[in-house]
Formats: sequence, C-alpha cells, structure tokens
Amino acid sequence: MPATRCARLVSSRCVAHRASVAIVAAALWLQAGAACGVWAGEFNPDRSIGDTVPAWSGLPGTDGAEHGWDEVADRDFVVVVFTCNSCPYAVDYEDRINALAKTHAAEGSRVAVVAINANTIPEDSLAAMKKRAESKGFVFPYLSDVSQEVPKSFGALRTPEAYLLNAKREILYMGAIDDNTDASKVESHHLEAALKAALTGEPIPVAETPPVGCLIRFKRQRR
Repeated sequence: MPATRCARLVSSRCVAHRASVAIVAAALWLQAGAACGVWAGEFNPDRSIGDTVPAWSGLPGTDGAEHGWDEVADRDFVVVVFTCNSCPYAVDYEDRINALAKTHAAEGSRVAVVAINANTIPEDSLAAMKKRAESKGFVFPYLSDVSQEVPKSFGALRTPEAYLLNAKREILYMGAIDDNTDASKVESHHLEAALKAALTGEPIPVAETPPVGCLIRFKRQRR
C-alpha cells in the first residue's frame, strides 16, 4: 500500500476513534451529572419542579413604574415569561403571551402574567421595550432586568422561556409555551394546560418541556 494512502487510512481511523471516545465520554459525563445532581431538572440546569425561586424587586417596567413580587403575591398563580424584543422566536410568541394574559390574568383573577427582558443590547433597552409594548398593546407588565439576576435565579436560558409559579413562588411548570413556533401548527399548549390544571387542582399533565428560542444574552464575565 502506498505510504500516502496508508497515512490517510491511519489518520481517518484515528479521527473515528477519537470521535467514538468523545461520544462515550460525553455519555458518561451526562450520566454522572444526572447521578450527582448536576442537572436539576430534565431540561433546566439549575432548577427542578417544586423549587422556590427568589422574589424579584425594583424592576423597571414599560409603564414607568418599578415592579416586584409584592404586586403579585396575592395571586394564586404567576406566569413568568423571559422574553425580549430582539429574538424572532420571542416576537412569534408576543401575541400568544398577550392572549394568555387577556384570558387568565384579568384584574381580580387568580393569575398574574409577567414578562421579563434581561438582554442589554440597544434593541432590548427599556426605551425600545416601551415602544414595543405600546405598539403591541401588551396587557401584562413588561419588565427590564439589566442585572440579569432574575433569569439566573430561575435557571432560564432562552427567550421565550416560561414558568408557572404558585403563591409560594414554587415552580409548577417550566419550559416552552407550546409545541410549535408557528401559531397555526400548535397542537399542545403546554403552559396553558399546566395553568388550567393548577386552577382546577388537578395534576400538571406535563411539568417540564425543553424551551425553544434564542439564548439570553448574558454578559460575559472575566475569570
């Protein structure tokens, strides 16, 4: 066999071997992580269903006021959606979040809906959020968290990413709002199904799903 051909064959076998080793190592790492509790939920790296999240406070809203948990503490259930202006997936869900709030979070209801934007790029500035909220007619508080501490405390990674909390700030549901970014093709309304079950005291049918959307633009920190 020519030397060059032999070298290519050896090289390709080495690459294949390294790939197989990497796959096995990744599988073992995931198994070890699950066994040691590295992964909290099935899809959330930090939180599990039933965990209590910290109360937020002092978040400026598009209405010009500051908002905190105390405003919704009297509600039996609170829907928190991490979203933004700049992500096309988040934009696809704006009307659906608004519809959910209109249906379930009217004044005097048992439910509150809150949206939080933690991105800090100009397109997601509070001024831009105000324009967005006005043009879309948002009926829910749209809050800015430039500290980015709130999504971190939830283990949130994407926009949109939804959470259903009870009055004790315990997570009842977390993940995607529904099963399709195209509203005309949705078959399973994950978040609303969880909310309806909670309102009637029934078990949550699906408590966690993988969120689909853009990554939250967390600030880089020097090591």
